[in-house]
Amino acid sequence: MRAMQLFQTGDIAEDRLILTENAPLPQPASDELRVRVHVCGVCRTDLHTVEGDLSLPRPLPLIPGHQVVGVVDAVGEQATHFAVGDRVGVGWMNWTCGACDFCRRGQENLCPYARFTGLHVDGGYAQWMLVHERFAYRLPVELSDEVAAPLLCGGVIGYRTLRLSGVQPGDRLGLYGFGASAHQAIQVARHRGCTVYVFTRGEEHRRLAETLGAAWVGDADEQPPHPLDAAAIFAPAGWIVERALRHVRPGAIVAINAIHMTPIPELPYERIYGERVLRSVANFTRQDAEEFLQLAAEIPIRTEVETFALSEANQALRKLKQGELRAAAVLRID
Repeated sequence: MRAMQLFQTGDIAEDRLILTENAPLPQPASDELRVRVHVCGVCRTDLHTVEGDLSLPRPLPLIPGHQVVGVVDAVGEQATHFAVGDRVGVGWMNWTCGACDFCRRGQENLCPYARFTGLHVDGGYAQWMLVHERFAYRLPVELSDEVAAPLLCGGVIGYRTLRLSGVQPGDRLGLYGFGASAHQAIQVARHRGCTVYVFTRGEEHRRLAETLGAAWVGDADEQPPHPLDAAAIFAPAGWIVERALRHVRPGAIVAINAIHMTPIPELPYERIYGERVLRSVANFTRQDAEEFLQLAAEIPIRTEVETFALSEANQALRKLKQGELRAAAVLRID
C-alpha cells in the first residue's frame, strides 16, 4: 500500500516523511477494524511526532496521522459494532485496556496503557489503517469526508477543552490561539450564546475569528474589554498561561489544550489567587467524540480546509509549523 513513513525524526525543514509504494497491508486482530482511508487531517501533534518532540514508544518506521475518515473494509472475528462498508472516523485514541481504574470511570483518555493512532500504531497517512472497534466513530451523513477529518482531533479536543473550562451559556470566554481547534471551538461557544474574545497575532486568523462571531480580537498582551469567565489556551506557548490567568475573573478556569508546550514561566501568586484554576486537557473520551460529532452536524460546524495530496504531507507540515495554513490541512489519500 502507499504510505508516508517516518524513518528518522528531525526538523521538518527537510522532508522527514518518505513516500512508500509497498508498505505492508495491515491485517485486523480479532477486535479490530481495517479502514480504507479516504482523507486524513494534519495535526500539530503529527508535527511534534515527526520532529521528535514526543517520545516514540516504538521503533521506526512509523506512519503518522490521527484524523482519519474512511470506510471499513475488513472486520476482526470478534468485532461486532461495524460492518464492511460502514463510513467511520478515527481519532487519537486507538486502544485502551478497558480494565484500569480510569477506564472503569469513563476516563479512558487517562488510561496508562493507551495506544495512540500515529504514535503507538500506524496512522492515516496511508491507504489502510487499523483501529480497535471501540474507537471508531460513525459519522453523520451531513459531514463530508474533508469537513469531518479536522473534527476528529482538533474539534473533539476543543469540545472537551470547553467542557473542562467550565464555560456556561452566556459566559465570556477567551480563546488563546486560533488554529484549527479554536476555530471549531468558537462555533460551539457561539452556538451556546457565549461572548467570545480571541487572542491571536495572525491577521488572517483575526479576520476568520471576526467572521465566526468573535466579539473582540486582540493580542495576548492586550487586556480584553471585560474579565473572562473562562479561558482556553490552544497555542503551545507557556508564557500565555500568565496572560490568561491575568485576564480571567476570580473562580474561573484556564484550560490548556496542548499535548506539548514550551515551559510555563514562574508565576506571581496573585495570578492564581482568588480560586482561579489552571488545568490541562489530555486527549478525549469516546463520549466526547460521539457527542461532538452529533453537535457538529446540528450546528453545523463550518470547517476551513486546505487540501493536499498524500505525497505533499511534508509540505503541509511545514506550512503548519510556519503558520501559513488558512485553517486545517487535510490529505487526500486517493
